Amino acid sequence: MAVIQRIKKPTTRKGKKVLLAKEPKPVEGPKQCIFLQGRNPSDRTRKLLKDVYDLKKPDAAFLSRKNDFVPFEDASLIEKMCYKKEAALFGVGSHSKKRPHNIILGRTFNYGILDMIELGADKFKAMKEFHNMKVLAGLKPCLIFNGPAWDLNQDLKRLKSLFIDFFHREKVESIRLQGLEHALSFTATENGSIYFRSYRILLKKSGQRTPRVELEEIGPSIDFKLRRTKLASDDLYKESCKIPREVKPLTKKNISKDAFGTKLGRIHIGKQDIPRLKTRKMKGLKKTPEEKKQLLRKKKLARKQTTA
Repeated sequence: MAVIQRIKKPTTRKGKKVLLAKEPKPVEGPKQCIFLQGRNPSDRTRKLLKDVYDLKKPDAAFLSRKNDFVPFEDASLIEKMCYKKEAALFGVGSHSKKRPHNIILGRTFNYGILDMIELGADKFKAMKEFHNMKVLAGLKPCLIFNGPAWDLNQDLKRLKSLFIDFFHREKVESIRLQGLEHALSFTATENGSIYFRSYRILLKKSGQRTPRVELEEIGPSIDFKLRRTKLASDDLYKESCKIPREVKPLTKKNISKDAFGTKLGRIHIGKQDIPRLKTRKMKGLKKTPEEKKQLLRKKKLARKQTTA
């Protein structure tokens, strides 16, 4: 159930600015995320959430306090914290005998739970265990999804969309080759395993114009196992993906492009009377004396026929 929002009237100028910042905008910035610790989190889940938080920074908040709750049974605490922190994404770590090293990733819409997916961390290698150079915080990563299972399974389709929401940052119009420094790889298998890997992109000399690309693993390295899911209905999911009218591009009529990318335009004009159309007079198009005599003869014959 979504958090009930009360209508607040600002009494100060600063309060008005805060409320205006909370209102929905046509173009939203990077989504904020909160990381919570659930019931009896293990050392592996704490380190895993911390590493994912380091990848998400600075658009994230890590809350170290333990909370005794189960999100699939009661998600009111998550909705309350997301409303308080103005976050659309969340991650919860817990541990139990039935579900060891449990990670729950999800997102909200209108401060209510939209999607929630439970993953089990079967294997985990922290970022600190890779003794090499890391990337700077806040870099926009290149996301790679390997395997046909991402498009065949409905749960994995939503998980792919969730991963894109987690690591998507500002929208860019163009990409600089030297700006690609970080890559995140997600490999899905048919048995429900997801392999999460993080690489630093190295551009080496190749003797040509395009450099040789090498990948160096920097961590974290996680082997996930898909467990429970709680997905939104088709109507709610469609409403959450609705594009505002201000952002939609205006359709221009009678303009098209051919196979080579050339822009073609169609112009609609009225019916033209070609005999009365005034054109430019040229010497080359002037009638000869013989042609003028023939025209006079034709006119005389036409007059005689009409009088007779």
